[in-house]
Order: sequence, then structure tokens, then C-alpha cells
Amino acid sequence: MSATQPLNQEQPLKHVEEWDDYVAGRYQEGREQKEFRNFESAAEANPGIARFYRLNHTGQTVDFVLEKEKQYGALARGKHSLWEAADYLNTLVDDSDPDTDLSQIEHLLQTSEAIRKDGHPRWMVLAGFLHDLGKVLCLYGEPQWAVVGDTFPVGCAWSDQIVFHDYFAENPDAKVPEYQTLYGMYEPHCGLDKVHMSWGHDEYIYRVARNYLPEPAHYMLRYHSFYPAHRHGAYRHLMSPHDEEMFAWVEKFNPYDLYSKGSAKPNLKELRPYYEDLMAEFFPSEIDW
Repeated sequence: MSATQPLNQEQPLKHVEEWDDYVAGRYQEGREQKEFRNFESAAEANPGIARFYRLNHTGQTVDFVLEKEKQYGALARGKHSLWEAADYLNTLVDDSDPDTDLSQIEHLLQTSEAIRKDGHPRWMVLAGFLHDLGKVLCLYGEPQWAVVGDTFPVGCAWSDQIVFHDYFAENPDAKVPEYQTLYGMYEPHCGLDKVHMSWGHDEYIYRVARNYLPEPAHYMLRYHSFYPAHRHGAYRHLMSPHDEEMFAWVEKFNPYDLYSKGSAKPNLKELRPYYEDLMAEFFPSEIDW
């Protein structure tokens, strides 16, 4: 796999993992709601995060999302194995990132091994390994704000439970009256499969893996960054009863995504045979990306 263009210049974070660390801190156990929703203080403490969300909330328009769905939905970037994608993602980390000595594969293994340790189904262990592989979008030349970040529906009013909500004032869709109503371009309880989410690594890896994993894994991959819904209960007016049922799996998965980074560094050489067998159980040797 090779990038077709250099990384976009709109990179306010030193590394995309800085967003993950910020989210984990935001939902640190024991913190009060009012404490982790003090975004004015967060902006002062971490200007990179604030600038990241300003770019994200300004750029994630309906037109932008539809364009990216079309661009990447065809999965026309070639056939590659899961290991090849993970190895490619490793190139996202280099000596310029002083905050971690773990490779991307090791980060993924921390999540999947925590899930495995707790005795969850094999498909869920594999979902843990896959969930961040969509970050290869950065290596395709996409800006950070179109790869990571809390996800949310576009084409309807933005929930006030979305972090740095005030930055949506700069989004061009703020001037489209239809998009500023509760339901916008959707119908009540239409189901999330009919809703266009802000573009990022969640949607991309879901599209890559959906033909090979059971439906609960689809929800884990597609909505693990949809914090306004699974952390704050927003957007229930768009969700179907089936979405509500499936979101129990997202909520089960989320702690492993947030809190596994402190785990011991995994031994890739020892673990690789297990994961090769696991991948072969669900996936062919190469898939479309």
C-alpha cells in the first residue's frame, strides 16, 4: 500500500493518537460530567485539540461527507491483507512522536488482547484489532480532522452534546435551514444505516470489513467514536429499536478502546500466530480497501 499524495497540511495535532489520549482523559473514570465538559479550559490547556475540533466542525459538511463516501465507498484502492494494512499503518508513527514507543499494531493488540482476556467472542477480539485500521486514511493524504474525532450525523441539527459545539457556527451547513432542524434530511427513528455520519476512520473500516464480520461488530467499528450517542444519549430520535439493541455492543466495546493503552506492551512475535489464525477464520487472504 502506498500513499498517493503527501500528508495534508491541516495537522494541528502532533499525532492522531493525541486525539485518542484526549478522549480517554475526557472520560476518565471518577471525573464529574461538568469537569470533562469544560471545553474552554481544555482549549486553553491544549490549543492543538481546540484547533483540531475547529477544523473538524467547520469541514464536516453534508457535501464533504457525500464526496468521501463516494470516493472511498467503492473500495478501489486495491486488495491487501489485514496484516499489510496494519504494517502500513505503522508508518504513521515515527521519531517525531515523543509520547509513545508503541507501534500502531501494538496499540491494536492492546485493545484486542484486553477483549480476549475477558473471554469475549473471537469476532469481538478481531474487531478490537481492526477498529483503528481506518486511520490509514491519514496515509492516503486525508487531514487529521477527516480521520479521527468524535463522530456525529450531518444534515440535521448538531447536538449540544458534541464537544466544542460552538465551532459549528463556522460550518457552511449552519446556513442551510433544512439542516438546522431536529430531523433535518432524515425521518424520525429512520435508523442509523440511513444517516450520514461525519467522515473518518470508523466509517472507512466498517465499509472495508462489513462483509466478513457479524452485525454487532459492524456497530463497534462504525460507531466507536460516536460519543454523543453512546456516552451522552444524543440522537435517539434518529435511532431505530434495532440500533438501540445493537448499541449495547458499542457500549461493551468502548472501555477497551479507551482504557487499554496502559496495558503491558504486547509481544507481537508470540501473538501473531493466534491473530493469523483468527483473521483466516473470518477473512480471505486479501480484501478490498
